[in-house]
Amino acid sequence: MFGFVPTDIAQLTGFALYLAIFLLPFIQEDAAVIGAATASIMGLAPTSFLVAAIISGLIASDAWKYWIGRLARRYNWAHKFAEKPGVSVAGDLVRKEFVQTMLTARFVPGTRIPTYVACGFFKANYAKYLVVLMLTAALYVAIMFTLFHVGGKVAGEQAKIWLPVTAVTLLVIYIAVRWYTHRQGRHGPMTPLTEQRDHPLPGMPGFEGTPLEGHESDAENKNVGAAAGADPPHRSPVADSRDQSGG
Repeated sequence: MFGFVPTDIAQLTGFALYLAIFLLPFIQEDAAVIGAATASIMGLAPTSFLVAAIISGLIASDAWKYWIGRLARRYNWAHKFAEKPGVSVAGDLVRKEFVQTMLTARFVPGTRIPTYVACGFFKANYAKYLVVLMLTAALYVAIMFTLFHVGGKVAGEQAKIWLPVTAVTLLVIYIAVRWYTHRQGRHGPMTPLTEQRDHPLPGMPGFEGTPLEGHESDAENKNVGAAAGADPPHRSPVADSRDQSGG
């Protein structure tokens, strides 16, 4: 998935290039930013257009993840996303330090999806979510494009090859190490934001017996039905004989 970006981006021009830059974040955001920065230093398109395409793609690929979290409060099919590793921890973080958590998650692969889903599940303000999402995306793109252009000026033409290759290699290594250490249980799901581990969520929809939103009446009816279908309380023979004798 990663290796094609620096080479294949160079083969695209015009609308195909902008469309690829816009869609790549839906596959892997960091690789998409590297691809856009590579296209910029290669002069494949105006940098301003490439920046607009990649920022738009980042926002579009992340804006809907909030609603997965909101839907997880109401529907079983979406609730499985709230049950994934890192969401309960991310929920603690976004409720305490929303902007700081969103900013850090932007720069740490593997923490974005739990963070964005948690924002929806724990009902963070969506307008605030979008504003911070745009700002962090713009900051990330600005830093990466600056690094690529400064590196290109310092290293010359060779930088057009080794900069994207180095960036992709480091990204792959980081993701591989992160995956391995998490499989070994050495770190929490939201490392390095926190080493805290996932925990129960009593009182939250779909957890610890709490019904999903909009399904409270179903749960009550189920409880009533269970109570009605239960065996009547056992009466002792002494009580029965008293009833028959009139007291």
